[in-house]
Amino acid sequence: MSERLSITLLNRQQAWAAIKRDVFPFLAAVLQADRRWLLTLEMETRTHRQNRLLHALFNDVARQAQWMGAARTPAQWKLIFVSGHAVATKQAAEIVPGIEGEFLNLRESTARMGKARMASLLEYVMAWAAQNGIELQEAKQWEEAAAPPE
Repeated sequence: MSERLSITLLNRQQAWAAIKRDVFPFLAAVLQADRRWLLTLEMETRTHRQNRLLHALFNDVARQAQWMGAARTPAQWKLIFVSGHAVATKQAAEIVPGIEGEFLNLRESTARMGKARMASLLEYVMAWAAQNGIELQEAKQWEEAAAPPE
């Protein structure tokens, strides 16, 4: 049996049905294992489509652009864009010395972004790409995910 259960809760009726059908039976089974468990409820974060679009955008940019005179990896572009987006949207940017004297930007986690915040980051990256002549090839299939949630 899996040690994780993830269910999207949409409204009270659906939540109650999910608790009876999925959550309680799961808990009943795992609690017999004589181990301690932690039950956590949290706000849903970015969608799968948003995540796929974000990484496709970083790949497209990495293939076609340079930063500070050098080609950058998709992971490096992620750092660049998340940092820029935080500043552009008036979020805190904190640069701290690292363990070896290097400097780090303690940035926001994209995995913890809600749908609206992720939509804002996606729009930021796509705007930068458009202004810099980046052709969105890989990202094209995921572009509809950039719309903010209803």
